[in-house]
Amino acid sequence: MKRLFTFLSCMLLTFLVVAAPALAGDYLIGDGDVLSISVWGVENLSSDVVVRPDGKISIPAAGDVEASGLSPTQLGKELEKKLSALVKKPLVTVTVNTVTNNRVYVSGGGVPAEVVQLPGRTSLFKFLCRFGDLTGADLKRAWLMRDGKRVPVAMDALFVDGDLSQDLVLQPEDILFIPPNEINKVYVVGAVKEPKFIIYRPGLKVLDAILEAGGFSDYADRSRVDVLRSNSARLGDKANAIEVNIKDLIDNRRFDLNLALKPGDYVTVKESMF
Repeated sequence: MKRLFTFLSCMLLTFLVVAAPALAGDYLIGDGDVLSISVWGVENLSSDVVVRPDGKISIPAAGDVEASGLSPTQLGKELEKKLSALVKKPLVTVTVNTVTNNRVYVSGGGVPAEVVQLPGRTSLFKFLCRFGDLTGADLKRAWLMRDGKRVPVAMDALFVDGDLSQDLVLQPEDILFIPPNEINKVYVVGAVKEPKFIIYRPGLKVLDAILEAGGFSDYADRSRVDVLRSNSARLGDKANAIEVNIKDLIDNRRFDLNLALKPGDYVTVKESMF
């Protein structure tokens, strides 16, 4: 149900992103952005400018003006102050024509590493939606870094549980580290139809894992299933394995034998000798 909610939310947000303007009013201007400056009624003061590497722009009659880090509205107000000595009650509109600084960086191995140029104001939830299925990513261990410091945000609660209190707006140069879901996997091997790993979820039990691996093969010994904990000595170490008799569990309704699994468990179904 939670993943269905996330899927539907992502679909809705995708529609809204397509339908919405490219940039919201609180976008922060950055170096390299191309701006259109329009002074109402004074055409010769209107122009297109590029934000220099020092974060400033040059405007006729206003000189150098700090632009980087301001929203278009804030910059417009600043330009109105600068031009008030020349123009009576100037009305300045700033439009961002081209965005070049709105980059965020993604690494960690849970999703493809890339540098993403955001089209405008983008929330973390919207950004995570772009990756689609995130079952291969460990969002519990994911983190966001901004200005060299980790930002406290629970991506798992946001994306899986739909806790929008964890949502935030991404900023230029943010770094997202999303590791793979290795420690949250359960491995099912041996005499099953589809040996595989399963992403651990609370309440997962040994019979669930076997069924998700296609069930027993024709040569399986249902009375000989070993579960090896990831903190045990090594795979195949009989002394550290937990033996589960699935045949007894099913035939005699011994549901107490249906062992609750833990992240990193190996479930090994032995083959019958006959």
